[in-house]
Amino acid sequence: MAPSSPTIPTSKGRVLIVGGTGFIGKFVTEACLSTAHPTYLLIRPGPLMSSKATTIKTFQEKGAIGRVNNKEFMEMILKKYEIDVVISAIGGGDLLDQLTLVEAIKSVNTIKRFLPSEFGHDVDRADPVEPGLTMYKQKRLVRRVIEESGVPYTYICCNSIASWPYYDNCHPSQLPPPLDQLHIYGHGDVKAYFVDGYDIGKFTMKVIDDDRTINKNVHFRPSNNCYSMNELASLWENKIARKIPRVTVSEDDLLAIAAENCIPESIVASFTHDIFINGCQVNFKLDAIHDVEISTLYPGETLRSLEDCYEKFVAMAADKIHKEETEVTAGGGGAKALVEPVPITASC
Repeated sequence: MAPSSPTIPTSKGRVLIVGGTGFIGKFVTEACLSTAHPTYLLIRPGPLMSSKATTIKTFQEKGAIGRVNNKEFMEMILKKYEIDVVISAIGGGDLLDQLTLVEAIKSVNTIKRFLPSEFGHDVDRADPVEPGLTMYKQKRLVRRVIEESGVPYTYICCNSIASWPYYDNCHPSQLPPPLDQLHIYGHGDVKAYFVDGYDIGKFTMKVIDDDRTINKNVHFRPSNNCYSMNELASLWENKIARKIPRVTVSEDDLLAIAAENCIPESIVASFTHDIFINGCQVNFKLDAIHDVEISTLYPGETLRSLEDCYEKFVAMAADKIHKEETEVTAGGGGAKALVEPVPITASC
């Protein structure tokens, strides 16, 4: 059956973004500012890191200063700016502050949609070990409070950011894949979905204007961006035209790193285990009642391919690749592995 057409309002609602200067928040904010939606950012008081200060300047005069865990302040902001949609992209350390935000949204009773800080896995289905489990329990609690409040919501389940999935880095898309050795998790055959940050922002903005996504989990499952670790390794090797040693990081290795409870590295290791050992992105079927999928909602739209995303990483790694090739040539040797494969041990 062909997908139904979205019901799109004739006028664009006012959007408040909480956490709009963070890693995911920047993608959402940039996408929102490119639409006809009047856009506002909630910025915590106090000094900003230089990168965030630059972001705020780029977003011009769109900021309101205050804290999301102040109910009276949030009610005032929502009323003053006549906000229709609230999008939260706050970081893992502040997830429970959203409980106060939900209270404020419920109190003003004018918000047409709330998107809490998800932008990853479907937390009701994923099952990471600690310390990642604590974060998911908090996200689940926020979900339950939203649902009990009656506030219309949408949960964005965009899976993995388009990148090489480092087990110890929170923002892997800011780094190219390795050139010395490629860590393969388990047997390397469990698949995951990878989505470019630009597309996360772009489709989030489509979702907030689409009645078909009210009170739904919106999943990003692009079939052309579903890769295993072994396939990712081959993709990178093909892009740079060289072979790189592959090192197995076992399930026990990932669990040991997670158990060290070094934040944020152990959290990332626990999620890596859930993705590439448990298969948390691919081990369930979507529920026709509660779930919708981006490519089904918008069959005429395309998502950037992971192969295209890796072209950016080739450019990022070009200087290092050239330097290493020059050193090999100067030494009179042929192409060789940069390191010998070694076992991975947990370390903090």
